[in-house]
Amino acid sequence: MRLNVADFRQRARRVLPRFVFDYVEGGAEDERCLARNRADLERLDLLPQGLRDTRHVDTGVDVFGQRWAAPVGVAPVGLAGLVRPGGDVLAAAAAGAAGLPYVLSTASNSRLEAVREATSGPCWMQLYVMQARELAEQIVQRAQAAGFDALVLTIDVPVSGYRERDVRNGFSLPFRPGPAMLWDMLRHPRWLARMAASGAPGFVNLAPQRQTASPQAQAALLARAMDRSLVWEDLAWLRSLWRGPLLLKGVLHPEDARRAASLGVDGIIVSNHGGRQLDAAPSAIRMLPQIRAAAGQTLPLFVDGGVRRGADVARALASGANGVFVGRPMAYGLAVAGQAGVEQVLTLLAAELARTMTLMGVARVQDFGATHICRQDFDKRGSHG
Repeated sequence: MRLNVADFRQRARRVLPRFVFDYVEGGAEDERCLARNRADLERLDLLPQGLRDTRHVDTGVDVFGQRWAAPVGVAPVGLAGLVRPGGDVLAAAAAGAAGLPYVLSTASNSRLEAVREATSGPCWMQLYVMQARELAEQIVQRAQAAGFDALVLTIDVPVSGYRERDVRNGFSLPFRPGPAMLWDMLRHPRWLARMAASGAPGFVNLAPQRQTASPQAQAALLARAMDRSLVWEDLAWLRSLWRGPLLLKGVLHPEDARRAASLGVDGIIVSNHGGRQLDAAPSAIRMLPQIRAAAGQTLPLFVDGGVRRGADVARALASGANGVFVGRPMAYGLAVAGQAGVEQVLTLLAAELARTMTLMGVARVQDFGATHICRQDFDKRGSHG
């Protein structure tokens, strides 16, 4: 019986080869940023209010003219096809069935057109701008034609974080497993059988339809060989290609939020890339109130990193977010039971949020505010890493 995200994580650890689980689970360097995401969420106490009418609790939110069943979406997760073949399509379908949004990674293993067709819910396209900008242009144009609802530019990956788990496991592209990795795969026969039937996953969206991306392009994406000349002025270039909401993901500095708002960006995702980039970065939840103050009260603001419970969603909402995105919990569900597993994880989070709201005396998501949270002093007590 799996009652929470932690139960799915425990099962995923057993069903996946170590190098796959470590790819999903790991962070950069000493993984202190990864730990801060959880620790700082847990240090926020929720303050309930009594004698409130909670006969009808509404977890729904409206974002860019679309209704979400809960303020929870699936974050972009690269190489989902390594967790389970067709993982991007399965996860997108699960999010749509739950009435929740799905964000497809540039580093996905399913054609973006197939992913868009798989979900009836909101579907956003996450974008990395690599050194060959024509790849980004091609992805944006295809996403526009396929009917994606928003474009999410990730700005926190000028170079890949140093993910030591992957290095120790010898995980890289092109995929050349050594003896230890081969033995690891043989010890997980169900996973291996699925992979053998589908073939090794590739970054299929780096090439036009019915073509195959070059090994060099795939290796560059895994290594996050991005265009380091990309600057604020280049947002105009993306605007010329994309008709629809444009969001920035990876914002942690209040000045970046202020500038994004002044340039007319349609939304911000406060994120440290799940602790996978700058290990010395603060947690996303710690910076969220400052980002909200800098961006203003009306700009849609989302956060990711460390969300494992409905109470974490409530903490984010009370700290100024309009919603949260989850990545690793989705991957756990995908590993355990495919589309059904992702649906179960998302349903658990939504149910926990509804129960938390009832216990707090909050009938609507929009009613969350700073009065619902007891924030400990991060600067005096420090953040656990």
